[in-house]
Amino acid sequence: MKIYVNGDWTDAVEAAVPATDRGVALGDGLFETVAVRTGALRRVNAHLARLRSSAADLGLELPGDDFDALFREAVRLNAIDNGMVRLTLTRGAAQAGLAAADSGPPTVIISSVRRDPPEGLVRAIICETTRRNEHSPTSRLKTTNYMDNILAAREAARLGADEALLLNTQGRLAEATIANVFLVTDGQIVTPPVSEGALPGIMRAAVMAAEDVDERPLELKELDRASEALLTNSGGIRALVSVDGKPVGDGQAGPVYHRLQDIV
Repeated sequence: MKIYVNGDWTDAVEAAVPATDRGVALGDGLFETVAVRTGALRRVNAHLARLRSSAADLGLELPGDDFDALFREAVRLNAIDNGMVRLTLTRGAAQAGLAAADSGPPTVIISSVRRDPPEGLVRAIICETTRRNEHSPTSRLKTTNYMDNILAAREAARLGADEALLLNTQGRLAEATIANVFLVTDGQIVTPPVSEGALPGIMRAAVMAAEDVDERPLELKELDRASEALLTNSGGIRALVSVDGKPVGDGQAGPVYHRLQDIV
């Protein structure tokens, strides 16, 4: 597979960034993952708009690279029919310290992977290892520091689950490790607002544009009366059918899930 690093395409095993890069040393960076379906990139403009907004929030310089063209080149070079293209943007190399007053030009990495759209029903746990800090400004940004999500995913794997649901500091539903969460209760689709610690996901926005969605805090007990639960990310929309071994609804993918496959 070919990877783009700061102006050059190279084999993945040869691609390199400086050891002093702040993305490597401190997780000081952002990333976007764009789906590829039958060779076509999905929702590129939405991803780039989020990247620009997040970079402004972090004071992270955006280079002049034509990201749209680079995404298309990644698809071509790596013969991606179905898969994902990832853009990683870091603050670049700098001497030790947090303030990064001496950081160099930003680092840009474009990588990709061949992967079929996600399928199958999802069984999750409630994460006990960590919580989503809805008070942190980075909870609304797709940063390269994913340690809380990694801990939660490892907990899920250890317990034989597919995913972990993260609660916020108030004990309410925030999101999953790599997805936003939607419930269907009394026929109404509901999802936590960004202020509850939910990442402003691209597929989340697509669902909210396509459906009547009530954006409000979700107590954990609402899982007990939900007829459906959905997990959404750029890869697609999946049915969440059990949490901590208890079925959600009838434990099967429901009508809202099937209807929403049209927007994926």
